Parts: sequence; C-alpha cells; structure tokens
Amino acid sequence: MHIRCGNSGTVRLMFQDEAGFGRINKPKYCWCKKGIRPSVPCHHIREYRYVYGAVEPLTGESSFLVMPYCNTVCMNLFLRELSGQFPDDILLLCCDGAAWHKSKTLELPENIVLFHIPPYTPEMNPIEQIWKEIRKRGFRNEVFATLEKVVDRLCDTIAALPSDVISRITARHWIVEAF
Repeated sequence: MHIRCGNSGTVRLMFQDEAGFGRINKPKYCWCKKGIRPSVPCHHIREYRYVYGAVEPLTGESSFLVMPYCNTVCMNLFLRELSGQFPDDILLLCCDGAAWHKSKTLELPENIVLFHIPPYTPEMNPIEQIWKEIRKRGFRNEVFATLEKVVDRLCDTIAALPSDVISRITARHWIVEAF
C-alpha cells in the first residue's frame, strides 16, 4: 500500500514475523524411480537462527535480518534496520502478539507504527507463507554440517527470492481490496 503523506514520504503497509531455521530437519516427500524407496538424511541437532522479516504485499518489497534469538533485543535491531531501509516513509507494521512485539523495552523508531493481528490467527499474516516458500526452495531433505551452512543457505535463498514472487504469495485479495 502506498499513500502519499505530504512531505513526509509514503505510508507503507508491511507484515512482520520471525521464523526459525536450523540443523534439525523434517523429511519431505520426494520423487524417485519406481520400485526404489528414497533414502532421506535426517538429524535432530537443535541449533537455530531466526529470520526477522517484513514484506509489503502490493510491491513485494521486503526486509530480512538473520538473528541469533527471538527476543526484544533482536526485535529492536530489526526495527532499526527496517526503519533505515525506508527512512522517508511511515511504516504501518502488522505483527502477531509475540512477547517481544509488546515488550515495555521495545524501541520503536519514529517512522514505524505497530499494530497486532488477533491471537491465534497466523492466517491473517501473509508473511507466514514466505517462510514456507523459503523452506521449499532451500531446505528440502538436506542435512547441514554446521549452523553457519544453514545461515549461508538461508541468506542465499532469501536473496534469490524475487519481489514479484513475494507479492504473488502475500497479496491476498482482502489486502489488495482494502488498500
């Protein structure tokens, strides 16, 4: 959504969320020759990194930041980065009710306004589908030797995600019609 706001830039509606990526994997369906049962590597090493992301459904513009934790400190860093990416714009940032989204120590930049979706309604946050797309494109039936290799793959997969794909996945009719 773009609304001109006097001399203060554009108002953008963005949807925000976080997702964990790590060395633990869940085997996915795969193709193989008839009569052969596929062998899929699997392990349960519990090492994770978290991607903070925000997307604008109408344009597909986005911002992502890989962080070590899901907490208020990391959320503050993400908000500063997001604000810096769109310094002349007002960002209406829709997010869920995670504790770090409502923390008393949350540092909200002047150009960001937070609002929250109702509890237990992840279907109202279209960025959830971006996490599925990233997993589909970069994390199918593979075991990673190190957490750094997970982060490398994550960054490569996000960098290769075109804005038109982000828009196609997130621009739901109710968002487009409403804004």
